[in-house]
Amino acid sequence: MLANVLMALGLVLVIEGLLYALVPSQLKAMMRQVQTLSDDQLRIGGVAAMATGVVAVWLVHAAMF
Repeated sequence: MLANVLMALGLVLVIEGLLYALVPSQLKAMMRQVQTLSDDQLRIGGVAAMATGVVAVWLVHAAMF
């Protein structure tokens, strides 16, 4: 279980690192746009992303076992 969590965190860092390495100017522009959003908009986006991730993990887990 711990190995899976560490692997998932490592993959997050790889994907985030790719964004910073490949499209730094677009990432800066996106960060500027995020600053204009309200806390509620960011919260809703975060919950939606989290729910999407949970569903994706659940589907992959169900398909493998």
